[in-house]
Amino acid sequence: MTAPYSEIRQSVLQRYPSGQTPGGVSIDDIIQLKIQNTYSTHLDIARDMAKIMRTDMAAYDQDPTKFTQSLGCWSGFHAQQMIKAVKRQRGSAKGVYVYLSGWMVAGLRNRWGHLPDQSMHEKTAVVDLIEEIYTSLRQADEVALNDLFKNLKSARDAGDSVAEQKAIAAIDSFESHVVPIIADIDAGFGNEHATYLLAKELIKAGACCLQIENQVSDAKQCGHQDGKVTVPREDFIEKLRACRLAFEELGVDDGVIVARTDSLGASLTQKVPVSQQPGDLASEYIKWLKTEEITEDNPARDGDLVLASDGGFVKPVRLPNGLFAFKDDTGRARVIEDCITSLKEGGADLLWIETATPDVMEIASMVDEIRKEVPNAKLTYNNSPSFNWTLNLRKQVRAQWIAEGKINEDAYPDGNELMSAEFDETDLGREADQRLREFQYDISTKAGVFHNLITLPTFHLTAKGMDELSEGYFGEDRMLSYVGNIQREEIRRGISAVKHQHEVGSDLGDTFKEMVGGDRALKAGGTKNTMNQFEAA
Repeated sequence: MTAPYSEIRQSVLQRYPSGQTPGGVSIDDIIQLKIQNTYSTHLDIARDMAKIMRTDMAAYDQDPTKFTQSLGCWSGFHAQQMIKAVKRQRGSAKGVYVYLSGWMVAGLRNRWGHLPDQSMHEKTAVVDLIEEIYTSLRQADEVALNDLFKNLKSARDAGDSVAEQKAIAAIDSFESHVVPIIADIDAGFGNEHATYLLAKELIKAGACCLQIENQVSDAKQCGHQDGKVTVPREDFIEKLRACRLAFEELGVDDGVIVARTDSLGASLTQKVPVSQQPGDLASEYIKWLKTEEITEDNPARDGDLVLASDGGFVKPVRLPNGLFAFKDDTGRARVIEDCITSLKEGGADLLWIETATPDVMEIASMVDEIRKEVPNAKLTYNNSPSFNWTLNLRKQVRAQWIAEGKINEDAYPDGNELMSAEFDETDLGREADQRLREFQYDISTKAGVFHNLITLPTFHLTAKGMDELSEGYFGEDRMLSYVGNIQREEIRRGISAVKHQHEVGSDLGDTFKEMVGGDRALKAGGTKNTMNQFEAA
């Protein structure tokens, strides 16, 4: 971040005591541009944001109510508007991050069209989105600071020293829109060296935190779909180390690594690791393989893989595609072992456990087991749109109330009918909604979740918004649909994007033209600018 106004002014004055450069550039303009340039490079952003995340993690260790949050953003504009909204509504964006979802890059941000979340999108698309997000956040800084410097100029032109000092104080206390990004690197897009090379590019683009999962890179699936295949823990540790080396090489010493395990829903592995001695990582992984006894009726055939087990020999169950199956109902135990290994052996900082439903007690029970080995274990949790939140929470309330004897089983249906709007204003519907309000608080205080995120909210928000606008605009309401649902709400809520020219930097252009041309500047913000209609907004 830049130094305070007075410090920069003093430095520039030492170079140009006359108040301007030999070419006639005012030092006030130099000071403004230096302060508006909140970061010199995106690598500087990564270093600074890593420190912020570490500070937030330490605060959470002391008080689990101090959890952090983010929303997944598939464009720089989404991220910019989110941070601007939070700053306007809360006065600060502290504790708020941006999540960069690999799903959204695959589905929305690649050259090959809409793709499933299977690491089929080009690697550079992830890097490009990080760059774009930080460009947009930095531009939000420039626009906001330009407005503050306008206030300073107006105060000086009016000879109002009190207003001048107030304007300088506002500049010095300005909080940047730049916040940490948690960037999804999928399963590394290849081997450990490929992971390292991509990690470096993500970090140079500004990412202070990398999230990597223990799936097989060439068979990667979305965390909420079937067919997931995990890698042996030694393989995953090597990728965690690759990420750490990338951070260290680039001087992001506080870089944060999120180790994600998909083992809860993964029933397959691609290979059987080699165990060197009892109890090593390989043997702890192999013990969960589904096996068949070798008997006269089920002999070992040419080409079969045979494992020694408890003094005998067994065959691991192998699918026609060569993948190996895990024993049924072992996902929870494998998750716990994955997490402990990632923290103790792989040097991960945070965990991510991909679950099938949003259940506080399910996560808490696993975290309790992990914390027996790693007491300060912390999680990032996906409050996923893949969950039917309304149906899940209503079913949880129904089941609890039946178990407690509060209601009979026939009081509410137990199937998808619970989604019906007729239950919105029932005791069950209201209780489920209250649990939704409290979900992030509960999972953070009871289940060790440091960071709550929603992976795909801007995807669904855009789809819903376009559906609502299209219904009215192409229907009978036409312009009323746009004005009533969008513009009028922007004005009344104080959303700065209603003045869209200002939002994308037209005032920045006018200011710069004045810096270099003075009265000769051809400005966009004159009396005929239609954005003046919103000045009272």
